[in-house]
Amino acid sequence: MIGMNRSAHPKVIVTRRLTPAIEARMAELFDVEFSKDDRPLDAAGLAEAAARADVLVPTVTDRIDAAVIAAGGERLKLIANFGNGVDHIDLKAARARDIIVTNTPGVLTEDTADMAMALILSVPRRLAEGERLIRSGRWQGWSPTAMLGRRINGKTLGIIGMGRIGQAVARRARGFGLTIRYHNRRRLPAVVEEEYDAVWRPDLDAMLEEVDLVSIHCPHTAETHHLLDAHRLALLGPQAYLINVARGDIVDERALIEALVTGTIAGAGLDVFAHEPELDPRLRGLNNVVLLPHMASATHEARDATGAKVIANIKVWTDGHRPPDQVLEGWA
Repeated sequence: MIGMNRSAHPKVIVTRRLTPAIEARMAELFDVEFSKDDRPLDAAGLAEAAARADVLVPTVTDRIDAAVIAAGGERLKLIANFGNGVDHIDLKAARARDIIVTNTPGVLTEDTADMAMALILSVPRRLAEGERLIRSGRWQGWSPTAMLGRRINGKTLGIIGMGRIGQAVARRARGFGLTIRYHNRRRLPAVVEEEYDAVWRPDLDAMLEEVDLVSIHCPHTAETHHLLDAHRLALLGPQAYLINVARGDIVDERALIEALVTGTIAGAGLDVFAHEPELDPRLRGLNNVVLLPHMASATHEARDATGAKVIANIKVWTDGHRPPDQVLEGWA
């Protein structure tokens, strides 16, 4: 047994609407309160929710900082995050107040990898531009020199962060004839490298200089904030493409826009942004970037699986045991 005595029906406050099946199951198990309008809560709303909850279920749209955690008082004992990334939660403040934080690892891997691969294909082949051309009514028919893009077969893909998602991307990319380089804090076992024919590059700068595409799959931490800045974008070169389905702040967005405008890099596929849902208006005017509304994990299967993990974490905690997906020291 760990922590305080739990009620059989803890007060659970969920900040956003979840899928019907997950909400129905949560209502059976807990004293649960769901979002009424599915709008992100502001700081005051989050603090008010924390003050009334035994368990808070936030999402990536919620900034659970030290002030929100302090507002929870003695009642708040579990933050069961709906999602894998926890960079929006002040883990240090939670630990200081003996609040357990859980996440939902593993359930988004295949869907996120699918979306990364879709962007790897769509940006060099200018699929979004072609689709807009058709819809505009300005297409004049086939031409030998129209809509020329770049072949990806035979090119080199650099993967930043070779965890579950990075490896799933590597598996897909090999099927399209891409050579794999990867940058990770730790080298993978030889058997894993052999599976993907992947070569470890401990020096990120050196890897960027030898790849044609780079795909980001590391968490956002203090160490990875603006990991790709103006200097590193320039190392990629004018033939290279950047794909980001991780977190917007891993890339210096201003430097990226400048690189796209000037042709320092060839293009980008972005599912995440620095200040989402706000978007730098310059991005909307660029033809060499594909923009998606943070939808890499947006499948029915992934959302239900994520919710099931949240329920399991709360249920195990309610039963007096350590939740299976507790975020421990040094998570990032």
